[in-house]
Amino acid sequence: MSFGDEKYPPGKGRLTYGSYLKVPELIKLQQALSEPEHHDELLFIVIHQVYELWFKQILHELDAVIVTLGRGEIWESIRLLRRCIEIQRILVAQIQILETMTPTDFLAFRDRLLPASGFQSAQFREVEFLSGAKNRRFLSNYTDDPENTAVLERRLQSPSLVDAVYDTLKVRGFDLPADDKTLKDDELARRKEIRISSLSRLYSESGNHYDLYMLAETLIEYDENFLTWRDRHVRMVERMIGSKQGTGGSEGAEYLRRTLDKKFFPELWEVRSFLNK
Repeated sequence: MSFGDEKYPPGKGRLTYGSYLKVPELIKLQQALSEPEHHDELLFIVIHQVYELWFKQILHELDAVIVTLGRGEIWESIRLLRRCIEIQRILVAQIQILETMTPTDFLAFRDRLLPASGFQSAQFREVEFLSGAKNRRFLSNYTDDPENTAVLERRLQSPSLVDAVYDTLKVRGFDLPADDKTLKDDELARRKEIRISSLSRLYSESGNHYDLYMLAETLIEYDENFLTWRDRHVRMVERMIGSKQGTGGSEGAEYLRRTLDKKFFPELWEVRSFLNK
């Protein structure tokens, strides 16, 4: 059926690949700032826009995981987490594409980026908050952006993936007492000891709750992949700018190094030290 047929509203026409995906609008979003335009700036923009699209998808999947865990659908939650893991592999692989750009190529347009910085990616902060690494101090990066501040505030107040997983384990009979900032150190230590003991049982008795065991191991893989991405990211930054300050005023590679051991599920990692004892 041709465009303009009475079946379609005036000016709309038949749905096409381009119109469905908004391709004309999409390919106009890469606008270089260098003058004259540096050849590699397009690559830099495309890579980071693609990162943001993948962050959007990860958020979509993690929100669904929290819902499916709440319904007790463990295997469906694992399926969706495995999708996140495959996306993470792409996030790591994209760094290799970015590294086809030389340091001199990047420095040719880097100053045009001031004061923007990847440190300001609100969606990545959402991924961190939703995964369980909540830190209110990051909201100070968005004081001029009330929309993203509101989104991140909501994430701070909403259950995280860690909360959903621990709630699921509690329903299945595992004792995982929550921490409370008002508690004294000895009580916090006692509660952590109980949690580690329960998580040890999850592993030592894996045959009795294999779905939960596989969920835990999938979460470790999800966590590990972000650790890998952080490590590759800092090496790439060092390769490009050495010890220079970040464009947004951060410490650059030095700051990124301090994030290399940021784990979403530290107790799932720690429990390995107590197995077979």
